[in-house]
Amino acid sequence: MTAIYSSIALKNRQREVKDAALNEIVHITENGNGAFVFCSEEIFEQTIQAAREEAAYEERLAAALGRADADLEAGRVYTSVEEAREAGIAKRRQRG
Repeated sequence: MTAIYSSIALKNRQREVKDAALNEIVHITENGNGAFVFCSEEIFEQTIQAAREEAAYEERLAAALGRADADLEAGRVYTSVEEAREAGIAKRRQRG
């Protein structure tokens, strides 16, 4: 569950807010509306790294789908896993 604290809690419950921020991103509200996020440097770095990994994965996936579309348009399609495997083996043999 996401940790949410009011801005008043930063003053009155500092230790609790900091302890929560050691493990996750803490959302700070003002007048009941989201205003800030608070977290430890470690959580911040982990969040940034996870975002980088997700972006890289999405880029690889988009590239693979683009190659698949190009193969389909060029007529390079296979009707079975075995047919695709044989084509891959033949391609590697040609490279030598």
